[in-house]
Amino acid sequence: MSLGTEIAVLLPYLRRHARALTGSQPAGDALVRATLEAALADAGLAASLHGGRVPLYRAFTQVWANARVHEPRAASASRQALLLTTLEDFSAADVAAIMGLPPAEITTLVDKALAELAREERAEVLIIEDEPLIAMQLCELVGELGHTVCGTVATRSQALAAALLHPPGLVLADIQLADGSSGMDAVDDILTSVRVPVIFITAFPERLLTGEGREPTWLITKPFQDATVKAAISQALYFGANAVAA
Repeated sequence: MSLGTEIAVLLPYLRRHARALTGSQPAGDALVRATLEAALADAGLAASLHGGRVPLYRAFTQVWANARVHEPRAASASRQALLLTTLEDFSAADVAAIMGLPPAEITTLVDKALAELAREERAEVLIIEDEPLIAMQLCELVGELGHTVCGTVATRSQALAAALLHPPGLVLADIQLADGSSGMDAVDDILTSVRVPVIFITAFPERLLTGEGREPTWLITKPFQDATVKAAISQALYFGANAVAA
C-alpha cells in the first residue's frame, strides 16, 4: 500500500482527534493539513509515517505542540492523553510513543485529566436519541459526571421545543432520528436560538470527517465506551460555546 493510500484511510480519525483537541473543526482540520504539508516538505518525516496510526498521530502531535504554545485556551497534555486513550482507543504504550513520553507518565497524565473532570462546572444536557436504551445509558453517564439531563427527545421537532423550553449547556445528538429526520438538522434548528456545544453520535463517523464544508467538531462512534462519552463531554464543556459544531 502506498503512503498516500495508507494515510488517506487514517485521516478521518486524525481529524476527529484534532477537532476534539482544539475544540474547533477549522482549527483541527488546519493542524491536520499542516501535518501533511510538513511531511511533503520533509522526506524523512514522510518516510516515518509508514506503519499505521501511531506514527501519523506522533507527527501531528509535534505540529500541535508547536501551535499550542501560541494558544492560551489550548488543551493540556493531560487532556490529549485522555482523548488518545478514550476517543481514539490507543493503548498507554501507543500514547507514550505518540507523545514521546515514558509509559508511566501517560498514566499520571490520564489520572490528572480524570481529576479535572471531577472539578468541572456542572451543565444541563439535552439528549437527542431515538433508541431508548442508548438514551438511558447516556443519561446515566451524564449523571455520573455530576451534570443534569434537562431533556431526552427522539425527533427534530421535539429537540427544538425542548431546547427553547429549557436551554441546555450541552447537546448530545444522534445523527439518525426516529422520524427519519437528521440530528444535524435538529441541532441547526437549536443553534438559531441557543449557542451551545454539541457532541454527535454516529455509527459512521468517516462520513462526517471528510474535511469538506461544515462538519461536527465533536464526534463519538457507536458502539461507544462509557469513558469515551465522558471524555468528549469534558472536552466540549472545557471549550464551551466556542466548541459549537455543524
